[in-house]
This record gives sequence, structure tokens and C-alpha cells, in this order.
Amino acid sequence: MDNQIHIYVDADACPVKDETYKVAYRTEVRVTIVSNSHFRIPVHPLIDRVVVSDSFDAADDYIAENANESSIVITSDILLAERCLQMGAYVLASNGKEFTKNSIGSAVATRAIMADLRAGMSNENIGGPKAFTKADRSQYLSALDRIITKMKRNAAC
Repeated sequence: MDNQIHIYVDADACPVKDETYKVAYRTEVRVTIVSNSHFRIPVHPLIDRVVVSDSFDAADDYIAENANESSIVITSDILLAERCLQMGAYVLASNGKEFTKNSIGSAVATRAIMADLRAGMSNENIGGPKAFTKADRSQYLSALDRIITKMKRNAAC
């Protein structure tokens, strides 16, 4: 197994790609951007792109199949987070919330309840996720730094 820290970004709707690149440059951590479509990424030896098919969950499948104890996965997809945690990866949402083995069960349950509510509300709006803020961006940067520092410290032991 490769012990180098590797960040996988579920990139199609990720609002913190630029922040991830900056942290990667500073900490010398590899990043793979995984998406269903091509878009511009920085030309840098630490940044890589994988474009998967547009089939349902193709990006999720790629990330979950490659995630391991040396991985940090950036996603807001709760089911992908659960799969990656099972592989031993750290998982971070774009708002800085870290998914853990202790918290993922309630997140999956909440997701299921919300899906049921949305299905039962024909034309009524029950709201979506809150708007992404500067505070979310700051929390993300802080959490990503903390996780990388922890992983590097653990690797040194």
C-alpha cells in the first residue's frame, strides 16, 4: 500500500477545489480530481485529473475503489463518505465537517429521512442545503490542514 497522503476530490459540484490545490502545494500532498466532465485544473505535478463515464455513481465508484488509510476524500455525498470510511479513509465535506465512523450512521439516517420527506412533498419546497459561506470555506481549510498534519504525524511514528 502507498503510504503517501492522497486527496481525492468528488469534483463535479465541489466549491473548494482551489482551496484544496493551495493546501496541496503547501503540504506537498497529491490531489486527484474525479469528475464526469472535463474542466480546467492547474498544471502541477501534484494535481491529477480522472474523468469517468457519465454513468450514475461512476465518480463515486472510482473514489471508493481507490480510497484507503492514506486517503482524504472531499465530498458532500453521504453515501460516498460511508463507503470511503469503510476503506479507512478520512472524509471531509466542503463545509469543513469531517465524517467519522461515529457520525456517519446518523448522517445516513438523516439523509434517508430527508429523501422520504422530499418524496412526500409534491410541489412544496422543503428547502435544500444552506448557502456556502466564507465561514464554511475557512472551516474547510482549517479541517483539511488538521487532518493532513495528523496523518503526517501518524506516518512519522
